[in-house]
Amino acid sequence: MAVSLSGRSFLKLLDYSREEIEYLLDLSVRLKAEKHAHTPHRHLEGRNIVLLFEKTSTRTRCAFEVAGRDLGMGVTYLDPGSSQMGKKESIEDTARVLGRMYDGIEYRGFAQKIVETLAAYAGVPVWNGLTTEFHPTQMLADILTMREEFGQDLSGRKLAFMGDARNNVANSLMVICSKLGIDFCACGPAEQMPESSLVETCRALAEKNGSSIALTDDIAEGASGADVIYTDIWVSMGEPDDIWEQRIKLLSPYQVNARVMGRAKPSAIFMHCLPSFHDTKTTIGAAIAEKFGLPEMEVANEVFEGPQSRVFDEAENRMHTIKAVMLATLG
Repeated sequence: MAVSLSGRSFLKLLDYSREEIEYLLDLSVRLKAEKHAHTPHRHLEGRNIVLLFEKTSTRTRCAFEVAGRDLGMGVTYLDPGSSQMGKKESIEDTARVLGRMYDGIEYRGFAQKIVETLAAYAGVPVWNGLTTEFHPTQMLADILTMREEFGQDLSGRKLAFMGDARNNVANSLMVICSKLGIDFCACGPAEQMPESSLVETCRALAEKNGSSIALTDDIAEGASGADVIYTDIWVSMGEPDDIWEQRIKLLSPYQVNARVMGRAKPSAIFMHCLPSFHDTKTTIGAAIAEKFGLPEMEVANEVFEGPQSRVFDEAENRMHTIKAVMLATLG
């Protein structure tokens, strides 16, 4: 049966079936080929979308803007200071106003309930560019990157997430792996593991799709046999700066370095959603190095810049997969 996602919002991957996720990935492959061949694909000429950002971003904003324009759409960007949503105007009212003016709305910000409310009231597709709980567009880019490395069928592959697994990226990786039959392992301190209710939901999905969900604090166990070693920064946007010392003490043993990569398969790749603190070339990286004597944080520079790294392939794939989501839901 043909897949149709027209009119659907894209809020979390739990809402999408395996068949629908694979359809979006296949569409991404087609659109990436057209982009690289400089083949015009302005399939949504005359449409307009708005990008509603309460948290800033390089990749998410640029991916939505370029993808929207490639598809022929007008794109409006509203930064954190350019909207009255939640201040002078309710989320419900904002959704109804924007839904009258735009064909689609992207939201990047805080609680999942905000993007869910936008979708409930807008009357047009709403896309989740990141919330505290989930980051679904990043996941499509990650899986596309894995497909390019290992082939279309990823059943039986193992993805190990190292470090702070109690965040939106780890949550969403666990969901998409459970949907696609990929073994997922969260490797980090017990207090930084995903919520138990989400773990149980994903374990049920994984069992149905022939894969597994594992949680461990043992680095050797987590990395062993992995096809992908994945990590993220130790302090997420919106968290207080004074948490750095605590997180560094807690998560430093889980830094992805050559020793960790050596425990994975020889063919394993390294992935990171970015930005990354792999050196001191950022203000935060330099400050952490000066204060704590730590020049590299969640990943060693030799891994980030090494031959197993696929981080910039992932970054590019944000654009192609986001384009697929918009075309599928607006087409």
